[in-house]
Amino acid sequence: MKKSLSRLDLNLLVTLQLLLQELSVTRTAKKLNVTPSSVSKSLNKLRDWFHDPLFVKTPNGLKPTPLAQSMAQDLSDWLHIGSQLVDRRCEEVSKGVKFHLCIESPLLLIHLNALSSCIRSSYPDATIKTSNWDYDSLDAIISGDADIGFTGRESHPRSRESLSLLPYFIYHEVIFADLPVVYMRDDHPALNEPWTLDTFLQYAHINIVWEKSETWALDDVLSELGRQRKVALTLSSFEQSLYMASQPGHEMFTTAPAYCQQYARTLHPNLVCKPIPVSPEMQEKLTIPFTLIWHKRNAHNPRIKWLKETIKSLYNQSKI
Repeated sequence: MKKSLSRLDLNLLVTLQLLLQELSVTRTAKKLNVTPSSVSKSLNKLRDWFHDPLFVKTPNGLKPTPLAQSMAQDLSDWLHIGSQLVDRRCEEVSKGVKFHLCIESPLLLIHLNALSSCIRSSYPDATIKTSNWDYDSLDAIISGDADIGFTGRESHPRSRESLSLLPYFIYHEVIFADLPVVYMRDDHPALNEPWTLDTFLQYAHINIVWEKSETWALDDVLSELGRQRKVALTLSSFEQSLYMASQPGHEMFTTAPAYCQQYARTLHPNLVCKPIPVSPEMQEKLTIPFTLIWHKRNAHNPRIKWLKETIKSLYNQSKI
């Protein structure tokens, strides 16, 4: 017999979500600021309601049953929608509004001042948190810890960062397409040679780790051509690689998105750019669609819709 939702204490669903996250009665109790006994009683009520044990004890903590696991995403979405309804009640005064953005750097640095000014103009009491886009950013958007992401993906057919591989519940919008270029000092000896693939591969490269990977589409393209870069230095960000490429005393250069020229002109004016010397067909495989990414639960959230439009407007004004 189907039970009526009105007979279920909805606070139990909050407990269930935390149990799915923490896989521990003790940690869930700490998050709820209640006793473990109270959480155990709530779990027993949930088990009675769903006619399922929901969790079984293991040496490593609680393990959700297939039924509990199947509810995890829908439960997370449902509770976030509930939070949005509560937020709408306060939108007129916009007090206590929080924004958490995961944006690739230095794209973040280029727009941060203008973006924060726009946010404070519309939401005077808002608090803003920014994170550099990294391996964990997509999980932060899925869990609701982050509102929106703005980052580059890859076009190479074999890339793990293709837009087509995003989960079905992640929405996205491409804002602009970028083609990586080579950055080197204006006194680099390569500038005195014909700019060919042989010249490009003759010198040592500065590489960056991207989403826990030390290779990217360029390495796939070179592999198709039977070639390989000589990586002499691996760093963790474009800012670091551009800084090192600008320093004297070495002949290394780096590759980074073309938009970084705006950043480099300000901090490293001695850097010049050259295209990656491969055919147009291979260049197409290197194209980076810079993309806004958000969870479907936020598709109609007025705050997130406003944020998306603001970011797009700032890009259109700057025309990177």
